[in-house]
Formats: sequence, structure tokens, C-alpha cells
Amino acid sequence: MDINRVVIIILDSAGIGATPDAALFGDVGCHTLGNIAQAVGGLKVPNMEAMGLGNIAIMEGVKPQLKPTAAFGKMEEVSAGKDTTAGHWELAGIHLTQPFPMYPNGFPPEVMDAFVTQTGRGFLGNYPASGTVIIEELGEEHLETGKLIVYTSGDSVFQIAAHEEIVPIEELYKYCKIAREILRGKHEVSRVIARPFIGEPGNFTRTANRHDYSVVPPEATVLDNLKDAGLMVLGIGKINDI
Repeated sequence: MDINRVVIIILDSAGIGATPDAALFGDVGCHTLGNIAQAVGGLKVPNMEAMGLGNIAIMEGVKPQLKPTAAFGKMEEVSAGKDTTAGHWELAGIHLTQPFPMYPNGFPPEVMDAFVTQTGRGFLGNYPASGTVIIEELGEEHLETGKLIVYTSGDSVFQIAAHEEIVPIEELYKYCKIAREILRGKHEVSRVIARPFIGEPGNFTRTANRHDYSVVPPEATVLDNLKDAGLMVLGIGKINDI
């Protein structure tokens, strides 16, 4: 059979069960799709249902198929860690044996002191948080002081949130590039992420001007090989940044 086009669609955060090492990340018993299906009284995904989604795991509203229209299954990640970059790289043929560093207690002084010195701005936060929650918690102080909101998450990320009227987009991107250069060696997080927002206290909204600054892959990916072979490779969304 001749194949002249391959399309990979990634449903971000749509997990379908825990892996054997889930306890290392506080994710024992996780099943995002199953839990969402239960919470909303059943999923309605007729195309994926026909392809065999319900044959992979039990979930409300999605029936298993006797004759699915596609091959189906689930894969277990072999790379160390669970962050976005490691998972996407593995899909593209790179196997990481060491996880990217995580910062459950925030980033150390050696990182933050360099960040303040090189950006010329102070910071707020520096702890793991939901992006929407932390801008509600610290957004007003950010407006008053101009200090950047820095936070991390369950991924290996250094995120910088700033109001677009206080810190112009290009300036925020510049700060992210500075952070990317600081975060090398033992502190090389997988991504530095610009998280701009707008609005007023009590009604802040993140904008579409997010930008990810990922670590460069340590070796060629399948996508590189395809491109080198003269084939067209297109990435839509944050894939290009990762």
C-alpha cells in the first residue's frame, strides 16, 4: 500500500489511563478521558468511537466496536519524565533517558537572581500554580509594580505571565529568551513559556500570544529525516515550538 500523506493529531492532555510509573508523579489512578466522560454524563465523539476509542478503555458514552474503522491501541512512554517535550519528542523518535528538572518548590536564587539582573525587573510568585489562578492572585500587584509573574507546573517549565499593557509582547518574548539562556546545564527546563494576559483585576484573560521556547532536540527527529528526504513537513499550533 502506497502512503503519500501522514497526519498526526495530538489531543493535548487527553490521557487514557495511568502508566506503571504514575506514582512518581502523583498521578495514580488517572484517566482523563474516562473521568471527563463520567463528569459530563458521557462523551459524544462519534468519529473516534467508530475508530475504536471505546475498545481501548471503558468510558461513559463511548461504545466498543465489533468492526472498528481503524486500528486502535494505547502506548506507554519509555522516556524518563512526563512533560510535554519528552512525550512529543518520543513520538518523533527521540528517547530521553534523563528527565528534565522539575521545581516543586520554585526556582533557586541562582536562577532568579540572574533573571532579575538581566531583565531589570523583579518577579512575583515563583511557585507551582495554575496559570489562570496565579494571574488572579498576583495580577493586581503586577499591574501596580510591573514585576513579572513567574511560575512553574507539573511539567518542566519556566512560565512568565505579564499584562500586555504593562509589558509589550515583544518585550515579554525578550525576557523569555533571557530566561532560556539562563536555564542551561542542571537547570535546563524543557520549555520557557510566555503567558501574556489582558483585563482588569477579577477579570483577567490569557491571550493567544503565548509562545514556547523549547530545548533544541539532542538529535534529528523523524520530521527532520522526512524534510531532508525532500518531503513537506508542516506543524500547526505549538508543535513548531516544541
